[in-house]
Amino acid sequence: MISLSEYLIVSALLFSISIAGIFLNRKNVLLLLMCIELMLLAVNLNFVAFSHYLNDLQGQIFVFFILTVAAAEAAIGLAILVVVFRTRRTINVDELKDLKG
Repeated sequence: MISLSEYLIVSALLFSISIAGIFLNRKNVLLLLMCIELMLLAVNLNFVAFSHYLNDLQGQIFVFFILTVAAAEAAIGLAILVVVFRTRRTINVDELKDLKG
């Protein structure tokens, strides 16, 4: 049987990897989106672990809502990246700063 602390350690490691990915890689938008998704999965793991530990299904139900929003965010983010790449021929964050307006 896996204990709650082991789930929390794995979740903290996933979250730390995603934070490190965001701070170390500030040039590629696609990798930034992947790090944000990894961060959401770490939070979902916490919800599922505590839900199982407390014998309450509310955390697991909440995970379904988070996964739905994350899937929509990924689909919209990738669609925007495709459009930007077609017009600019790059997804480098430094070159996309002039899109502010």
